[in-house]
Amino acid sequence: MTLRPYRTSILLAITFTVLLSTFWYLPQLAFIVFISLLLQLLLSPLVERLAAHLPRGIAASLSLLVLLLLLFALLTLVSSSILPTFTRFVTDFPEISEKVQELPLFKNSPILQDELDNLWLGLKDASVDALKGSLAVFISLFSKAIDFVIILFVTFYLLKDGETIKTYLATRFPRRDYSRVLHLFNEILKALRAYIVSQLIICCITATIVFLYFTMRGLPYASVFAAVSGVCEFIPVLGPTVASAFGTILTATVSPFLALQTIGFYLVLTQVNHNLVYPTLIGRTLNLHPIAIILGIILGGELLGPAGMFLAVPFIVICKLVIEDIYHDRTMQREKLKRSRWLNLRKKE
Repeated sequence: MTLRPYRTSILLAITFTVLLSTFWYLPQLAFIVFISLLLQLLLSPLVERLAAHLPRGIAASLSLLVLLLLLFALLTLVSSSILPTFTRFVTDFPEISEKVQELPLFKNSPILQDELDNLWLGLKDASVDALKGSLAVFISLFSKAIDFVIILFVTFYLLKDGETIKTYLATRFPRRDYSRVLHLFNEILKALRAYIVSQLIICCITATIVFLYFTMRGLPYASVFAAVSGVCEFIPVLGPTVASAFGTILTATVSPFLALQTIGFYLVLTQVNHNLVYPTLIGRTLNLHPIAIILGIILGGELLGPAGMFLAVPFIVICKLVIEDIYHDRTMQREKLKRSRWLNLRKKE
């Protein structure tokens, strides 16, 4: 069996294996590049519209300026609304913890009580360590600020020269498969764009609905629960489950009947999100089984922590598309081989 017809498939497999392995060996560099790519996918529709009337470099700069203004508005909202509520939540946490321990579910279970005690002690130790290591925290923040600036520059050049870079990469493969490789790149970018846009929309919808529910029911810490629910939506399947449990348990400290209503609210919200909103936004672009998502998130968390859990689904999507492309090409090569053998037999006859 000759490997020549499968050169492109082999090169694709090796290339994407090397690229994905950089998240293990060079996590900071890979994370910067990946976040820049996601931002480029998010901003590219705006750049395309502006580029119809302006030079592409100016269009990319204006798009990044819009992004910075949105981030500034988000930070303003967080500092004026969510942060004070979160501070009050942290201050009241010992009292909340005691109320949770008095719930029948935990009061009659020494194991669950021990787990809650360990969680509370861990939070207190983390606070003390944060105060002692204030200099290290400052250095870390400074480092993150530098990473943010680097991400902006990388995103700018991806917005400005993205098509050129994509074409150049496609030309590195055998010439006869140029269209195939370019199509694969486009499919990957299309799937990633659909994923990131749909996740952002679902996060905003979920956070808004949770905030309105807790506000209308007169429950405390509405913005904290909204923020937790919104952020957890970035981790499919497992994230919403954790957010629902978090909200339900703490609501039970107010009223057991209210906790039952909150369970029903989260169940309805989750079902609507994942059976109506999510399929409508993303269609069948990803078409991933929940088991694949759960196992991918667990593996990503084990390898890279929270960043790995966030990047798990995009990784699975990329691997799925590459494997499907290789399988499709192999099938086509087999069909060509069968057809050539059949033609040879016909000629001999």
